[in-house]
Amino acid sequence: MNKSELIKTLSDQNGISIEEATTVVNIFVDSMKNALASGDRVEIRGFGSFKLKDYGGYTGRNPKTGEIVKVKPKQLPFFRAGKELKEYLNE
Repeated sequence: MNKSELIKTLSDQNGISIEEATTVVNIFVDSMKNALASGDRVEIRGFGSFKLKDYGGYTGRNPKTGEIVKVKPKQLPFFRAGKELKEYLNE
């Protein structure tokens, strides 16, 4: 499911317009992004949690040219599925 499919489903199941559903989804996604960007953890009970993980820099290699390159340290989002979601998927 992509974002537009989520908006359509939200609109259909709740009898709201596509514009209203788009606003709701955008507010939800933007709130999650802002929380993660400020270093907070985002937890949706029964679904899972998102947090940022720090990855240190390292020396890598360009697979096409073989050139040695320095990879900068970075933060990447990490998702951990909640217990209820795991149980639901493994019924």
